[in-house]
Amino acid sequence: MEAATPADVLARFGHALADPTRARILLSLRESSSYPSDLADQVGASRQSVSNHLACLRGCGLVVTVPEGRRTRYELADRNIGHALGDLLSLVLAVDPTCSPVDVCDKDEALP
Repeated sequence: MEAATPADVLARFGHALADPTRARILLSLRESSSYPSDLADQVGASRQSVSNHLACLRGCGLVVTVPEGRRTRYELADRNIGHALGDLLSLVLAVDPTCSPVDVCDKDEALP
């Protein structure tokens, strides 16, 4: 298996953050490890939805499972992920309120 390039790593991280539920899960796990049912309550989503999002986050390499008897606890795969989330939260972005990221970012043509 080939090592992921820096661009691949950023694309996976970006994919994970692109969904508000996954972003809330990551922010919750930044605070402390948790069980899927607790995460569902914390982020206001169904257990099935959270389970699907956790599978995505595992596939992206951002979270890992820790078996505890019959239960499975989730935590960030690396503490640096928590630091990166903190750094992203501290950014001040100049956002145009009339511009939707979906309208701009999902177009195939390059931005000016």
